[in-house]
Amino acid sequence: MRRLLLSCFALALATPLAAAELNLTVQIPEQKVAEYHRPYTAIWIERADRSVAAQLAVWYAQKDSKEGAGNKWLPDLRQWWRRGGRELALPVDGVSGATRLAGQHQLNFVDGQAPLGTLAAGDYVLVVEAAREVGGREVVRVPFTWPGATTQHLTARGSSELGAVSLDINP
Repeated sequence: MRRLLLSCFALALATPLAAAELNLTVQIPEQKVAEYHRPYTAIWIERADRSVAAQLAVWYAQKDSKEGAGNKWLPDLRQWWRRGGRELALPVDGVSGATRLAGQHQLNFVDGQAPLGTLAAGDYVLVVEAAREVGGREVVRVPFTWPGATTQHLTARGSSELGAVSLDINP
């Protein structure tokens, strides 16, 4: 009997618990303009006091042969830059990436894994900011509760530089 209990206990420890997931879809709309540049985009999670809880993604021109380092335009992502972007040593593994073409882009994050890390339970805001050379700048904010007792599907919409932003949270 004792051996059976020990083997059940060992099996329970070996079986991973399902971790909460954050699945994000960001739409970058197609622009009908004469001079088009892909937008620099930053995605992060803020706490209620607007401090950064997690840096999820920053898409920028990492190598720009015409104008030197592509990170010279990152301060145009004003809110992200002021809330921690300037303190990052770029590129950040798992966070930095190239600018994206127009279309829908999916990102998936798991609690306890980089870059999301381990978020304490509470209320947060997902922030997506995009800025485009010879274009505009836009910020979309999606408030959410982490991890939540049930599945959450939240959406917001930009008006120019960002399209639909949808956030699915699975507890």
